Amino acid sequence: MSREHLTLPPSECRFAIDEASGVVTGYAAVFDEVVQGFNEVVRRGAFTRTIEEHRASNNPIVMLWSHDVTAPIGKWTATEDQRGLRVEGQILQDVAKGKEALALVRNGIVTGLSIGFRARASERGTKGIRIITDAQLEEVSLVAFPAAPGARVTGVRHDAGITAFLAAVNRGISDIRGQS
Repeated sequence: MSREHLTLPPSECRFAIDEASGVVTGYAAVFDEVVQGFNEVVRRGAFTRTIEEHRASNNPIVMLWSHDVTAPIGKWTATEDQRGLRVEGQILQDVAKGKEALALVRNGIVTGLSIGFRARASERGTKGIRIITDAQLEEVSLVAFPAAPGARVTGVRHDAGITAFLAAVNRGISDIRGQS
């Protein structure tokens, strides 16, 4: 087996690659934001226990398409920050609905996130608002119309850059081989 070495001047090697294909980030819940249709709010710390449980059991948080339990399309990891429940998920492109969902998210058509959970502890606030203080997170869905206005996708990464880069490298290698 022979090896070929290709040396390009630095000016020829400009590219940016994010190899994480279909990675989506966002906020699945925003703390202290009243969800009007459900008359409830989630407090900071409500997801601490469930995040630890998922981590300890090595079970990811399931990503669904519009809360359809027959349509899992990926998985999430979650953390709590000052704003809310921050999620980062991998949409599986080898699942038909995952491929469709990623296309809709990439094009800004679907930008909502929504949580499926069971309240383990809550209290009543003023005007009868349910304040959730401990939630067992079952799933996070990509949705067209989230109940909580702030529950949104904030970023999408994909591998279009690597495809273009590899095509350019292959063209360059073919050109060099043709000159030999």
